[in-house]
Amino acid sequence: MNTVRMVPNPPPPGGVLWSLVGDIRTLLTLPAALTLQVAHPAVGAGVDDHSVFRTDPWGRGERSLVSLQLWVYGGERAAEEGRRLRKLHRTIQGTDAHGRSYHALTPAHYAWVHATGFPVFQHTQRYLGRPFTPAQERQLYAEWLQVGRVLGIHDRDMPQSIEEFWPYYRKVLDNELEETAVVRELIATDRPLPPPDRGPRAVRWLLRLTWPLLLPRFARFRRFVTIGLMPPDARQAIGLEWTDEQERRLRRFGRVVRIVVPLLPERLRFMPPARRARRAYRAARR
Repeated sequence: MNTVRMVPNPPPPGGVLWSLVGDIRTLLTLPAALTLQVAHPAVGAGVDDHSVFRTDPWGRGERSLVSLQLWVYGGERAAEEGRRLRKLHRTIQGTDAHGRSYHALTPAHYAWVHATGFPVFQHTQRYLGRPFTPAQERQLYAEWLQVGRVLGIHDRDMPQSIEEFWPYYRKVLDNELEETAVVRELIATDRPLPPPDRGPRAVRWLLRLTWPLLLPRFARFRRFVTIGLMPPDARQAIGLEWTDEQERRLRRFGRVVRIVVPLLPERLRFMPPARRARRAYRAARR
């Protein structure tokens, strides 16, 4: 008898992720999530050995952002993107810094990369938006589980409720995470970084001209939001320092973001895939 394989749908329009992922504030959130991912030695080794984040940092970042948008707003393309990613990761394997073999599609490793999104979204919302209610947190987790299915992760490899998630998460923090070489690179302020090569030509030209002045400031800001917007228990597990003064600065910055971003028009507040999906959803409901 033939078995029909169900194609997972992306999270529903109008849900928590629908408003969250396409908002420009996600650009501030992603560095913390990515750094938390590569704090796992196997994931960090895979990125260290196989990623182009050093040679093509802006292209790598853009592709990650586009992929994330597809998981939520891609419709039928969401599952296709999940299959593409799994195919891309089939050959990513090697040995980590401790001499242990790794493969990117090992369920525990792949599931950790996905899992980091939930605690980072949940934590950063306290700074950049309105804190989630308990009901919204549960909805966020349910929708993030659906994203995991889109990525091809089996339910057996993901905690199926918030009550199951937090013990799993803390176990990984306590037993597996560390300040890997890639973590150190992602928070460094003294590493070379080419000027952005995306966007309008005039903007790229201006950035290239002023990059020697902008880079040190950008590097410090990137480190600030990467460490600051990481959940404190994860920050502590990795061994990243964070002072009371930095916390006060982050809270002041968050207050400005919370006031300014909601006042922006949709074309400035949401990224292009989100804008297109939101327009199509509104049109379909008329």
